[in-house]
Amino acid sequence: MIATEILKEAEQFIAVCYTELGKTEEETRNRLKEIEQQIEKYGSYEHTLEELRHGARMAWRNSNRCIGRLFWQSLEVMDARDLQDADQIAEQIFNHIKYATNEGRVRPTITVFAPEQKERQVRIWNHQLVRYAGYEAEGGIIGDPASVEFTRVCTALGWQGAGTAFDVLPLVIQVNAQPPGWYELPEGLVKEVPLSHPDIERFDELELRWYAVPFISDMKLEVGGISYTAAPFNGWYMGTEIGARNLADTNRYNKLPEVAKLMGLDMSTNTSLWKDRALTELNVAVIYSFKKHGVSIVDHHTAAEQFMRFAQQEQNNDRPLTGRWSWLIPPMSPSTTPVWHRGFDNTELKPAYLYQKTPYSSNDNK
Repeated sequence: MIATEILKEAEQFIAVCYTELGKTEEETRNRLKEIEQQIEKYGSYEHTLEELRHGARMAWRNSNRCIGRLFWQSLEVMDARDLQDADQIAEQIFNHIKYATNEGRVRPTITVFAPEQKERQVRIWNHQLVRYAGYEAEGGIIGDPASVEFTRVCTALGWQGAGTAFDVLPLVIQVNAQPPGWYELPEGLVKEVPLSHPDIERFDELELRWYAVPFISDMKLEVGGISYTAAPFNGWYMGTEIGARNLADTNRYNKLPEVAKLMGLDMSTNTSLWKDRALTELNVAVIYSFKKHGVSIVDHHTAAEQFMRFAQQEQNNDRPLTGRWSWLIPPMSPSTTPVWHRGFDNTELKPAYLYQKTPYSSNDNK
């Protein structure tokens, strides 16, 4: 982004940010003058911690695909912009995982590393800080099919998994033009939840589990014309993300047939609604297990109600409500939620969390 564009983005961001922070017009003018001088001298500028914190929270508020935006103001922002060494970056990520997991009482958190400037760029190659490997094998995929390509990358770098269905992948970090390095997540750092069911006693036989916290790590945070290409963040899970997508999708773990078989359902015809019944019980197991093990999770009905409260808050503050309907409706019983019955303006506002090109693939993230 050229200097004139950065200045324009900065002016727009500071105007909104400083108004929301209760700054005076004089403070806003003085800050914009400082920014303009920095851009003239260096071609860019540096956010204050206050600006970075509020900008990251605004980006969550503006996230059209996120149903959990009611809590945008609670986002904890860790400033790691001074770290340039991959080992230090990895250590900070471990700290983020531990802090955010909080023994199950999940804290929404983002760690912001150095912004992109000229030849300087920090990238985390993982889609999520914690994710399971996927191995190609005779007869199909062992583990998560969504991770097959990245697992091959990790293996080529020297990592070797145990070959189970739930191997936690390593971190892969690249700083500038240096070769990427991989880092095994320390033993005990990743909290996982073994899945059981309150009524189906044999559910344990499926030996299913999932990690406690979703840490998105391949998106960039853009605030006022500055791009932070490494800014991993997390909230907590909505149950259907695990029970109706990760474990249920046919191109992921595809566990509905196994659940249905365990339940003794008739799978010879669609009219038995075996998929629907198995899907319900799989989601019951996810929510029950997370709560049993003291891990934060929200069901899709509560999440939808919370989103409608967020919508009302935005209206009360005279801010436009944007959203992508196809992402805001839950993947299970969407018509039973209030989100189903209204439309949304999908205009993308800034600050924002944006997709960026995958470092190890020719395909852009979608």
